Amino acid sequence: MLDWLEANLVTILTLLVVFGVLALIVCGMIRDKKKGKSVTCGGCSGSSGCSGNCAHCKAVHAEKIAEVRRAKAAKG
Repeated sequence: MLDWLEANLVTILTLLVVFGVLALIVCGMIRDKKKGKSVTCGGCSGSSGCSGNCAHCKAVHAEKIAEVRRAKAAKG
């Protein structure tokens, strides 16, 4: 068993680093999603030229923008 670990140590360490980086990326995406940030707004596939910033995407997200503004106004 120890011989196998020694023979594959570099591969095992590389996999651990890759999985660690992937875990950090996924955790960051989940944290951003909970904060309301995302790469796209959800209603836009990106093909219409939307950069993911709803404030600049007038045609596709007009209702969503109005909804966000109403919510901000209600908060004060």
